[in-house]
Amino acid sequence: MATADDVRRIALGLPGAIEKLAWGMPTFRLEGGGRIFASLDDDDRVMGVKCPQEDREELIAAEPDKFFLREGHDDNYAWMRVRLSALEDDDELYAILLDSWRQAAPRKLLDAHPDLAPPKR
Repeated sequence: MATADDVRRIALGLPGAIEKLAWGMPTFRLEGGGRIFASLDDDDRVMGVKCPQEDREELIAAEPDKFFLREGHDDNYAWMRVRLSALEDDDELYAILLDSWRQAAPRKLLDAHPDLAPPKR
């Protein structure tokens, strides 16, 4: 089971990532522009990550015990929640955080880390 410490360790291991408290919760964002790519809810059992709105419904339908929306908060944003207890291992946590980081990272940061850039379609 993933923990808040695992989220922190993996998120802060990504290039340009910093931790900053916002809304009473830890957020993980990119230096400079401050774009948030992950957050921990106040109970440290759920993390928020960037996710294109068009992909959320499919992910939630496929794994509702893992992915969900915080009603009234995530509805209109490219964001969703992940229950840490439902994650299989560090590899899955890393993959989710990396995908979210990629969505927040500016082109310059992605270009500086081609090994982390999203696969070309």
